[in-house]
Formats: sequence, structure tokens, C-alpha cells
Amino acid sequence: SLRGSWRLRSGNGSVSLRAEVPGCVHTALLCQGLIQDPYYRFNDVMYRWISLDNWTYSRTFKTPFDIRKWQKVNLVFEGVDTVAEILLNNVTLGRTDNMFNRYSFDISSVIQEVNCLEVHFLSAISYAAEQSRCHKAHSIPPACPPPVQKGECHVNFIRKEQCSFSWDWGPSFPTQGIWKDVRIEAYNHYHLIYFSITPLFVKSAQQWCLEVESIFDVVSSKPIAGLVTVNIPKLQTQQTFSVKLQPGEGSIVLLVNINKSAAVEAWWPNGHGKQTGYNMTTTFMMEAGCQIEKFSKVYFRTVELVQEPIPGSPGLSFYFRINGRPIFIKGSNWIPADSFQDRVTYDTLRLLLKSAADANMNALRVWGGGVYEQDEFYDICDEIGIMIWQDFMFACALYPTDPNFLESVRAEVSHQVRRLKSHPSIILWSGNNENEAAIASNWFSIPYPDIGVYIKDYVTLYVKNIREIVLGEDKSRPFVASSPTNGLESVKEGWLSRDPYDTHYGDTHFYDYSNDCWNWTMYPKTRFASEYGFQSWPSFSTIEKVSSPEDWSYTSNFSLHRQHHEGGNIQMLQEIGRHFKLPQSPDPVKQLKDMIYLTQVMQAQCIKTETEFYRFSQSEIINGEGHTMGALYWQLNDIWQAPSWASLEYGGKWKLLHYFAQNFFAPLLPVAYEEKGMLHIYGVSDLHEDHKLTLRVTVHAWSSLEPICTLAKEGLTVKAQSAVPIYKESICDLLGRCRNCTRESCVITFCLVGEDGLQSPRNHYFLSSLKDAVGLEKTQLTASVFQQDDIYIFVLQTTAIAPFVTLDVGSIKGRFSDNGFLMTEKKKMVVFYPWEPTSVEELERSLILTSLLDVV
Repeated sequence: SLRGSWRLRSGNGSVSLRAEVPGCVHTALLCQGLIQDPYYRFNDVMYRWISLDNWTYSRTFKTPFDIRKWQKVNLVFEGVDTVAEILLNNVTLGRTDNMFNRYSFDISSVIQEVNCLEVHFLSAISYAAEQSRCHKAHSIPPACPPPVQKGECHVNFIRKEQCSFSWDWGPSFPTQGIWKDVRIEAYNHYHLIYFSITPLFVKSAQQWCLEVESIFDVVSSKPIAGLVTVNIPKLQTQQTFSVKLQPGEGSIVLLVNINKSAAVEAWWPNGHGKQTGYNMTTTFMMEAGCQIEKFSKVYFRTVELVQEPIPGSPGLSFYFRINGRPIFIKGSNWIPADSFQDRVTYDTLRLLLKSAADANMNALRVWGGGVYEQDEFYDICDEIGIMIWQDFMFACALYPTDPNFLESVRAEVSHQVRRLKSHPSIILWSGNNENEAAIASNWFSIPYPDIGVYIKDYVTLYVKNIREIVLGEDKSRPFVASSPTNGLESVKEGWLSRDPYDTHYGDTHFYDYSNDCWNWTMYPKTRFASEYGFQSWPSFSTIEKVSSPEDWSYTSNFSLHRQHHEGGNIQMLQEIGRHFKLPQSPDPVKQLKDMIYLTQVMQAQCIKTETEFYRFSQSEIINGEGHTMGALYWQLNDIWQAPSWASLEYGGKWKLLHYFAQNFFAPLLPVAYEEKGMLHIYGVSDLHEDHKLTLRVTVHAWSSLEPICTLAKEGLTVKAQSAVPIYKESICDLLGRCRNCTRESCVITFCLVGEDGLQSPRNHYFLSSLKDAVGLEKTQLTASVFQQDDIYIFVLQTTAIAPFVTLDVGSIKGRFSDNGFLMTEKKKMVVFYPWEPTSVEELERSLILTSLLDVV
């Protein structure tokens, strides 16, 4: 490996420093103290000069082996970001132009005992501009991002992380660097390049078999014969095959039948079963005498994307069956965890993915404007049961289709599919993000007579190239060309549907910031909601690290600079203003903290309403719409400290939305909504059995901790994996029974209880906006903290009903068992799970308790 210490110099040689590989120029400059934190205040704009320069990485190394003894020596780059010329001992080996590709150069005739390796980078910004200038055929929009994003132009002309030129939630840091491993490989005879395992269930034989594919580089001039043994001890399966490798690059595919008498445990998504994996050893014993042993983990699961007619509805269904069982997809969308990929460690990934699983998620969509994630990302998903909807890296733009571009994309796609296809967590390949919609809805105002050219480009790129390669490399999973899409209907219409947002087909993306998000009727009754969301600000402790006191007001230049979505800060105020009183504190810092709190409350409440609507729509068809089988909100994580749609802040701290997600994605949940004065409650279940349950409804007056009335409905059957109506009553009647209750003076809470301690989270339904609530009193909230083994117990006490009670311990890393809740009892216990060592004293000192009435 050539990881470790390199030299780095700027274009004119005025800056020269030590740099770590894997790494990038920004982090190298930061490590050497030559720049501040790039995320601090306005540094994203101040440091543009870094991306505009052309940097060179270099190092010398001694060859650790006798060159004469090896037939072939390669220099392999797992990831170069992005445009570079590579020289070894002053000989140009080749050029790179794709961040997502793996590059291997034959250096057998160039390598010496002592070597000088240089990687000359060209600024991604100037390269993209030059590519765009040379593209004479027709314009490829969009040329530039909206000014509010403070980004760079022509990102669609470079195969690089698309959001590194800026996005509506992220900064512009077009990095340069060697972002993955780089190494020397030397071999005689043959060398294994790719190795993958695909489990298949053969229905006719009722038996599992494995397709084991190995891709080799054979350097011997004549074929090499030998034996390959595959052994899975736990499944009493061992098979040996005779193989012959032809000279050149070639693959062998072996079909391994799993012993029928072995009980194979399937891999299940989080919440549906275990993630059982089996150790497998593959041994290649070739006549040339060189033996290769490959250790892998193999998982057994099947996936189908079901698109078939639905009785009583036009259109087709759109849902996933895993191991033959329909699964309601619950989760979010994943973006890159940092602008600088070398800072994304295993621990970073583990923390974010574990937080998704802890919030009852079973899926994430790896969004097409970022990167194909690291191997560790998919390993963790395999292990904790997070299914992955995997986009290819094309987003919100049209792309060129000239031969060089297509050739680069083809190499990228086959490399990534080969690298990733053994992961059971990946359940779908998707060609791009929103590019079908971009053409269908004409985002870029293309004159009607010219649209045909762009449709042809679209089909060329996603269908004739990407799809063909994916189907050739991996028959074990479904492929869709875009998201949102109408699925099979889009295919029928020539891969571009007239309306990719049609609720009767495929998946939809939906955003609306001008209507009341508490009103469920504004949401599409879609088959599958793959993107939807609302913004909020991250907590003050997160903002504080990258700002200075003059920035701490909602209307400061900093607050405006950090908001990359046009009008976003005002939209949040408007959403809040519908249901809450806006903060009026004369102290700008107090006002900012109140605003942050309210944006988080509002975001959580909005996405709760929308997600619960999608969950209760899964089992019914109304006016031809419904059977919703997926809810992936936008977005899980943050790339920096700024207002965004995320539920996890940069650094992993849970926003209120993430705590709410833990409840609205719970396996068993009662959901209330109102229609024409009637209160409806549905029982939603992801459990595999039917359950007899009791619904407990409690009505509280805002002014009293004692319930005004309670109601228990017993003997309800909530069917497995469905949503069923379990309660219906006019709100007038309900309030009439509960003496003197009005919509403004009372609130409803409810939960489901079954045998053996089975219980849903407690849910709430507001009968009016909280700004109109009558009887709410300012409460004395107090907390005492105790340590118990390695967790901490917070005992909260209140003197009055407190809406949206929030515990915040600043920058102490960890999460609570519950947060942002409606407190209707005098006492409540909340557990804090620390992610690093802390103490009772530290927690007491940092704790800030807030409820709605603390906002002034």
C-alpha cells in the first residue's frame, strides 16, 4: 500500500506541505494549520482559491520486492478525485477523469528499485467549464446552480460527487485528492480482481444456490487449469470445481448448490427478523502453484419489486417483497456525511446508520448526487438490516452522451456493480435522481421542438448504457431508470412518462412549503413516497462551533449565508406561524435559540403528519389511490452545520424529527386524523402476527395534569402488516362527553396495549393550533440525573401539562430514549445513552430543558 505520507504542492509551487493519503487538499491544508476549519463561518467562499488551483501529490518509494521475479506489476488507485495525470519515474501512465472509477496501470516496464510517483491534478472547476465549452452539439442544462447555493458551474460535465459543486443543503468544496487506497500489486500467472456472491432461490427445486463470480487477470501466455473449492461449514456445504482460466481478463461463474438438509436462515430487514450471515471460504488451487484464499460472508435473501394491477384502482402497485414477504419501507435518504470524504470514518458511518436503525428504520436511499458509499457503509447495513435503494450518481441535471463520457460511465457502473452486488442490503439499482421528471416537467425550459434530442440522450445514458450493464452484471435485483418514476408505465411510454409524479404508479417526490403541513389532505396518496420533507435549523451547540457571537441571530448574514434553499428561512417562519406564536424576545440570541427550537418542533410535527398518512394508507384504495408501501423522508444526515431537511445534525446529534421518527416508524402505532369533523384512529402494524389489542384514549384539558376523561376500546384485532380503522367518532360528541372541553382547551392522546407487554408509543392529536390553545400554563420543569451502569436516567417533573418537552445537553455526544414529547404526567423518566464517557455533573451542568411555554 502507498497510503500514508505524501508531498503536496500548489500549481506554482508557492505552497508545499505534507499530506496524508487517502485524503484531499483541503484536509491536508487544515492538518498543517495553513487554513481554518473550512466549515467555519464564510470559509466555503473564502477558500474557493483551493479548488481553482491545480495541485500535485508526489512521493518516492522503494520497491519492496525483486522486480525481476514478477510477470506483472500494477499501480492501482481505488479512487482519484478527479482529473489527473499520473506519472511514475517521469513516464506518463495515464489520466483519470472519474472519481467513481478504479484505475489500474501496468508499470512492469517502468518500475525501478527507487521510484518517484506524481499525480498532477487539474482543477475540477476549470475542467468542467472546459468540457462544457467543447460540447458543441447542444446545451446540457443546468449551466450553474442558483446563486443562493454559492456554487460552481457545469458539474454535470464531470464524473465527480455532484453536490461537491454545492447543493441546496450543502457547501461548494470541489475537492482534489487521492480519496481511496492506492497500492502496488505484483503477480505471476493470475490475479483475482473482483469476487462476488449472489444468492438465488430456485423455486422448482426449493433450494438455495449461490452464483460465485470471479474476475481474473491471467498473465500467463497459456490457459491455467486448477480447482476451486467453496466451503460453508455451517450449512454443511462444500463443492469443488475444475476450472480453466484463459489468458487475458476473464471471469468464471460457479453455481454452488446449498445442502438441502441444512436449515438456511434468511437475511431480514431491521424489525422483520435476524440478519444471519454465513462464513464462506473460497480456495483457488491452480496448477501454477499459487493459491488464493478468499474469506467472505454470505447472506441469503430474495428481493422482488412488485408492479401489478390493483383491484379497484387504475395503475400498478409498487412495493418490495423480501423473502416472499411484502415489506413496508420505512426510512430516509442518505447524503455524503462530509464534504471531505477522508473525514468519514467507520465510526462516523456506524453512528449514523445505527441511529437510523434505532429510529425503527429499515431502509435508506443512497441519493444520486453524492458518492457510491464505502464498503464499510454497506457492511454495516448488511449487519443491522438496513435495506439500500442505490442510485447511480446522476442528479437533477441533464448529461452529455459523447463517446468519452459514456465510456467513462460504463467503466464506473460495471466497477460499482461488481464491487457492491454481494451486499444483501442493496435491494434496488436506480439510474438517477429526478432526471426523468426534469425532462417531463421541463425544468430547464427547453423549447418544445428540441426536446427529442434530450429524450434520446436520456435513453442512451440510463437505458442503453447503465441499464444494459446492470442487467448484464446483476440479475438478482430490480432496476428502475429514475426516481421518481412510473416504473413499468414509464418503460411503456418509452422510458419517459408524461407525469412521473402520477400517484397510480411508481414512486413520488413531494415538497410543499406554502400549505399547512398539519393538513394530511395535501399529501399525495402515492404508491411509494421516496422523498418528502421540511427544513429545520440544527441545535445551537452545533451552530456555535462554526460561528461567532455576531452571527447569533436569525437574520444575521451568517444565517442567510448558511441557508442554501431560496427563501428557506422565511418558509420555516411561515410554517411555524400557522400553529405557534413566533418568538419576540428582544435578545437576539434568546430569539435565535427559540427559533431553532420551533423549527425543529415544526419539522418533526410536519413529517410526523405526512409519514403517518403514508403508513395508514397502506391497506386501502380510495378513489383509485393508496396502497402506499414506502416512506423515505428527505433527509437523514447533514454534510455541514446549516439549516436543512436532515433529522441528524452534522456530528450525529438527533434533531427532534429523529426522536419523532422513532415513534412514527414504530412497529405498532395508532394514528389519528380528522375528516369532516370525524376523528378516525387507525391501528398500523408491521408485526408478523395479528394481535388482539386495547385502544386507550385520554382527553386532557391543557390546564390540568388530571385527565378529563378516558376511554378504552377492547378486543380490537390489528392485522399483521396492515393499517386498519379501529375507532371513529365525531369530535363534537367526544368533547361533549368530556365536560366543558373545547377544541382549544383540550388535547387527545392515545396508545395501543396488548398482551405480554406489547405496547405502541403514545401518540397525540391536537384539536387546534397551539397558538390558540386555552389553559396552557408556564410550568416548573425540573430534572434530576442518576447514573446506572453506563447509562444515565433523567427524572423529569412538571407542575403543568408541557408540550414538546426537550432535553438538550449541548455538545455531549449521545442520545435520549425520548425527546420533544407532550408531558401529561407529573413525572417521566428519560434515559440518556452516551456515545462517549461523561458524568452526572457534566450532564447536569449542560442540561437545558425547554417546553413550548419557554418561548417568549
